[in-house]
Amino acid sequence: MAKPAVSRDAFRGFFALFAVKAHHDNQSEGEYRLIKLFGSSENIPDDLLDLWSARADSLGPETISAVLCPRAREIANGSVSYDHASDFLHALLRELDQRRH
Repeated sequence: MAKPAVSRDAFRGFFALFAVKAHHDNQSEGEYRLIKLFGSSENIPDDLLDLWSARADSLGPETISAVLCPRAREIANGSVSYDHASDFLHALLRELDQRRH
């Protein structure tokens, strides 16, 4: 039986977790950017969540962590910005594709 796609709530939790970290680190702009992505993650398309789940399953947790955490820190410190959570997810998928090849 196939594993279900990651839920929107899981992605919302990811953004919330890093927003709390940014708040703790007194990065108010970073916190704002992460909260913005938290809100927009409600509208991530199902097919994008399915694609993310498939890539995450095939590459494993260490690779996913090596891509996900630095990207979140870049958002918090302002070195990168995304208008929508799906833009963030597309960027992650591109990076994962590069690591696969």
